[in-house]
Amino acid sequence: MLSPRRTKFRKQHRGRMQGLASRGNVINFGDFGLQALEPHWITSRQIESGRRAMTRYIKRGGKIWIRIFPDKPVTMRPAETRMGSGKGNPEYWVAVVKPGRIIYEIAGVPEDIAREAMRLASHKFPIKTKFLVRDSQG
Repeated sequence: MLSPRRTKFRKQHRGRMQGLASRGNVINFGDFGLQALEPHWITSRQIESGRRAMTRYIKRGGKIWIRIFPDKPVTMRPAETRMGSGKGNPEYWVAVVKPGRIIYEIAGVPEDIAREAMRLASHKFPIKTKFLVRDSQG
């Protein structure tokens, strides 16, 4: 599973997910992409399970790029703990995904195979996604 090797601070504020993605919203590497249509936290487990679903379907063909990285720690308190006593310990890592963000890119496979692989990966996410094809100009 993806997680940062080290971070400057162990715990982060939750933050807000307002607006559209200003970066990472264009297909840069592959020929096809999977684009998020809703804001959400995507966990490292969801990213990995989507990658596995795509890799299994394309059977050693093509190349896959993961365009998001889980660099935000999510903390949790132990069960049945009284109020107070500070913030909990980091439990897992998430990537903050805004609408328009490209999640995966794929190249080296025909469009129908890429479309089906992205469809399988999209079922692993708690958000709506869209399949994109890179335009011929650039």
